[in-house]
Amino acid sequence: MTSTDTHAGETVGKRVHELTTIFERGLTENLGVGASLGIRLETAGEGYTRYYLDPNPATINAMFTVHGGVLATLMDTAMGSAVFTKLGDGVAYTTLELKLNFIRSVTLDGSRLTCEANAVHLGRRTATAEGRITDAAGKLIAHGSTTILVLQPEG
Repeated sequence: MTSTDTHAGETVGKRVHELTTIFERGLTENLGVGASLGIRLETAGEGYTRYYLDPNPATINAMFTVHGGVLATLMDTAMGSAVFTKLGDGVAYTTLELKLNFIRSVTLDGSRLTCEANAVHLGRRTATAEGRITDAAGKLIAHGSTTILVLQPEG
């Protein structure tokens, strides 16, 4: 392992810790999508995250299925976080574009939804990621991609 590899590993570890801390704080202080919708971070690593959601009454639409916007939020959170784990200290991001394909609807049957996301490209100004949402039986619910604007620190 080179010193560059060690530095990169330390940065990833730091970003994963920061991501976990942010989500835990949100739950403690009743802030963000974790508190409002029940989205939870399960695991994160270099360029990878896995989040889950147990559908609940706050996540459904008028047809009593999980709202597409909630699924989009789950995927946006996972894909943005996957990119975040690869960013350097002080570098922020925001979503430029989000594309989802909804494959099947989700009812309130107690089935946990899991979203796995992977960073695909990380450049100085933009990044891309892909994500997939599956139900507890492993059936594909939605898949998508994002383009992220990378916000370098000023100075």
